[in-house]
Amino acid sequence: MKFEPLVQGYYLEALIVDGTTVWYSDVVEGGIRRLDAKGVTTTFLPDRRLVGGVLLNDDGCVLVSGSGGIVWVNPATNASGVLIDTVDGMPLLGVNEMRPDGNGGCYFGSIDMPAIERGKTPGPVGLYRLAADGKAIKLWDGLVFTNGLTPNADGTRLYHNESFVGTFAYDIKPDGSLANRAMLLEKIDCDGIALDVDGCVWVSGFSSGELLRLKSDGTIVQRIPLPGDAATNVRFGGADGRDIYVTVVSRASAQALKDGKMPASKNSVLYRGRSDVAGLAIPKTRFRFG
Repeated sequence: MKFEPLVQGYYLEALIVDGTTVWYSDVVEGGIRRLDAKGVTTTFLPDRRLVGGVLLNDDGCVLVSGSGGIVWVNPATNASGVLIDTVDGMPLLGVNEMRPDGNGGCYFGSIDMPAIERGKTPGPVGLYRLAADGKAIKLWDGLVFTNGLTPNADGTRLYHNESFVGTFAYDIKPDGSLANRAMLLEKIDCDGIALDVDGCVWVSGFSSGELLRLKSDGTIVQRIPLPGDAATNVRFGGADGRDIYVTVVSRASAQALKDGKMPASKNSVLYRGRSDVAGLAIPKTRFRFG
């Protein structure tokens, strides 16, 4: 697979693709970026740093994770606000990855942002579901570090990367709770995740120079070399869903962030390639902002 470089930054993350428009973050420089089909980049929420997840809402707004929870921004007006910053009366220290639940809401993973910013070992975190009506419930607790997550096509299974441990699958019960957690892949650097139309799981690693494509039982069926020694995220897009976007970083930069230091060089690159198989489309959320 050949990859074409599109943009550079310090440490690129938080991919979401809408046709030929790509949204991403730079966790060091701050903000989220919109890269359009003409190659023009526009920045929103420039002061929001350590953004690990971006989602698109059906009204054109963009959901943005980070310190203190999830916020939203309207790219047309630059209006913004807080979507969620507490669960059951307890403040969220941070949110990393997010993914639509297929019913207008989203799944998200919490993150111990204050510890990360100090270069300390983060405390235990969890997985949550935020319904379209704003009600949040905790689905799983006691996790080391939440990262990429996604439900399968029919909403019966949730895949999740628990960084420093591995890639897991959970059954989604009819009441929305999770059960039968099972490890698919032992991979301590698992980071971003995506699904294709064949039901395979694509996993990136923050210290791996390749993408892994897994069957739903965890069998590795393909290894795709990348133009770099690590990658934070992977997404599909394009008119036919076969464009594949990857945010490539350096292992040294990943280690610096783990140590509470900010990378000083713009050696992270957003690449685009072409896949033989199309990606599973990611629906939009349907939140309503007051």
